[in-house]
Parts: sequence; C-alpha cells; structure tokens
Amino acid sequence: MKALTNSRLDPLTGDVDRVRLLSSRGVQTSGPHFPRMVLDTDAYNEIDDQFALVHALLSPDRVHLEAIYAAPFHNGKSDGPGDGMWKSYEEIHRVLAMLGRTGVRVLEGATEWLADEKPPRRSPAVEDLVERALSARAQPLYVVAIGAPTNVSTATLLATEIIDRIVVVWLGGNSLYWPTAREFNLQQDLRASRLLFDSGVALVHVPCLNVADHLITTRSEIERYVRPAGNVGDFLAGRFADYVEAGPGTSKVIWDLAAVGWVLDASWTTTVLAPSPVLTSDLTWSRDPGRHLIGEVTQLRRDAIFADLFERLANDAEAARLLAPEPNRSISDRSLPSDPRRHWI
Repeated sequence: MKALTNSRLDPLTGDVDRVRLLSSRGVQTSGPHFPRMVLDTDAYNEIDDQFALVHALLSPDRVHLEAIYAAPFHNGKSDGPGDGMWKSYEEIHRVLAMLGRTGVRVLEGATEWLADEKPPRRSPAVEDLVERALSARAQPLYVVAIGAPTNVSTATLLATEIIDRIVVVWLGGNSLYWPTAREFNLQQDLRASRLLFDSGVALVHVPCLNVADHLITTRSEIERYVRPAGNVGDFLAGRFADYVEAGPGTSKVIWDLAAVGWVLDASWTTTVLAPSPVLTSDLTWSRDPGRHLIGEVTQLRRDAIFADLFERLANDAEAARLLAPEPNRSISDRSLPSDPRRHWI
C-alpha cells in the first residue's frame, strides 16, 4: 500500500474519485466518446471467452475495443500458464479472422503467475496497458478481465500511476456473502487476485456463483440463433457442441458475457458499492467496513444479454451476405437448374 500513499485513489482517502470512476459507465455513449476498453482473456481455457470476445467486437456502437491481451491459464488444456497464454493468443486470432477484424491489436501476456519472491515481469500486454491508461484522454480506460488477472495486476505493480486512470471489470471469485471465494480465475493466481482488491483501483467485481451463472444457454438455442450466423456462428456453435454433451436437460453457462455486458449496457446489471473484501489464504472473503469501496455486481438480465448477442450475430451475418460477390457464372449457366454432374461445364 505504501506506493499508493500519494495517489488520488489512496485506499483510505480516495473513495470520492473511486466512486466517480465506478459511476462513469454509460456517460460517454455516443459519437467518438464511446467507452474505451481493452479485453484481457484466457480465450482457449474454455468456450465462454470466445462468445464474450465476439460480443465486444460486434458492438462498435457501444464500446471502442482498443486491444486484446492474452492471459495465462493452466488446466487440462495447457501444459502451464505460459502455454495457456500462447494458446489463448492463437485462439484470439482465430476469432478475429472469422469476423474479418484482423486490424485489432492482440498482445501476448504473462507466461507465469505473480510470485511474492520475484519481481513482476513486463510483457507486451502490460506495456500496452500502461501506455493506453496514461494516454492523454479525458475518459477512463475500462480493463475487462475474464481470466486470471495476472496481466492487470502486474501493470498496477509496475506503474502505480495507472491506478487512478482505469476501471477494472473482473469476472472471478464468488459473491461476497458466499462461504468460499474459490473459483478458477481467482485461484489460478492468488497474488494477482488479492492485488485487485487491495490496490485501491476502481474495481467492478463480477462474481461467478449467483450472478454470472445465470447466463445459461442450451445446444438447441445455440443451434437456432448462433449456428446460422456465418463463419463465426458456426465456429462458436462448434466450440459449444464440443464442450457440451447432447442430451435432455444439458446446458452451459457462458460466464464471461457478464463482464463485457457490464460495459455494453448499464441496464443489464445491478451494481452496488461495498467495502473491498480481504481475500484470505483459505480462499474466503473477510469483511472490513473501513476498507475502500468497490463495485459489486449483484444481478444481471440474462435474456437481454443473450438477445443482444444473437441479434448482433444475425446482423453481422446478413451484412456479410450482402457484401459477398455474386458467383462467377455465365448467362447460360444461370438459366440451367443446379446439377452436380455438370461441374465440368
């Protein structure tokens, strides 16, 4: 905490500025002043990151997505946090290629977790985040993190001056009244997760259990509204089908839509101010009413979020269809019925 003593967001005295930042969402919603956003994602870890990334990319009328950062992860789909980061980096590029959005900046993140005995390491993602946060812009930078917060917390350690220039929207842990905070994003990098709650940064906490877990969908809904939406729809539906077994009553939570949704539309979530909890070594929340304030998401509108995503996917597919060139066929061919045996004509 000592590094924050002179910050306008000092945890003991800075709640006025912190609340201002947490309340600024939705103020700049037109013209060139859409909220500025970067997305930090472990895109290959699961299938929900891809949906959230697509939702952000298809919402240029709501948010200006400036950059995407690959976050580390380690589970059965990676050999370690570094391997997880690189696989996420590749998955991000796959999604961008499907949408034809290859101009968006994608940067590599951390290859290892933050450790108490080691100094934090710089990465292209961290350098880019610091540069964007300190750019001469009037509006804050929204840092939407939907994986382990290693990249984000590293940036706040290496450049404490960004703490009063960003709003971190992080999906991780569980609701503050839940008996355990244990959750994949949070426990992957415990030091990085603690730093989000201890640093004094303007933090919007999006809990998993009892909030984001309302974002449930099914194979039939995905096949009806996502699969027909061109290449990217087929890609997302394929990822979903690979992950969710077919059968009666099966469904899947698309967790990460909650964090992106918080930025896209203020009406989709309910957020309250609460003292920042202390994350214990037992992965529980300890409450201290004297701590600085954070935003805590308490509920969300599941149907509104999915309806907006499905509509944007359909609109993008229709726009792509209208822009597609006509098949190069001769006049005589156009007058003939389709017959696969005539491929040699």
